[in-house]
Amino acid sequence: MFSVTLLSVGKLKEKFYQSAVDEYAKRLGAYCSFRLVELPETRLPDDPNRTEIDAGLAKEAALIRAAIPKNAWFCVLTPEGKELSSEALAGKLKNIKLEGKSAACFLIGSSFGIDPEIKRMADFRLSFGPMTFPHHLMRVMALEQIYRAETIQAGTRYHK
Repeated sequence: MFSVTLLSVGKLKEKFYQSAVDEYAKRLGAYCSFRLVELPETRLPDDPNRTEIDAGLAKEAALIRAAIPKNAWFCVLTPEGKELSSEALAGKLKNIKLEGKSAACFLIGSSFGIDPEIKRMADFRLSFGPMTFPHHLMRVMALEQIYRAETIQAGTRYHK
């Protein structure tokens, strides 16, 4: 069975976001083996300077590298990535499976972003558009789109 991991830097606190995450995680179970990994966000001062931010992102990068499943296709969610339709994301995941990959890993970085080295490691950089979204909402949005991609591949009626 294909495995999907969602790495997310930062804790999810709000119950309504957690309920949505739990629902999509449950739904994904019908199509793949799903795992959510929460990584701690580096604590920074209230008004950090660039050096402090870069140091924090480097610390997070070490945790991210260690959490990426071996041999997984690695996708970073970042505003400067490529925008895809739901159908195109489904096609990309289908092609990854056809190429023999048994796992995909998606990353949502912290509120200060993602270390440039991690972005360079990515097999693909995905953007949900130029707007800024709260990281907690992005977790729900990413899971919904991964679920939608799986249902498109399966030919179910979820995607209309």
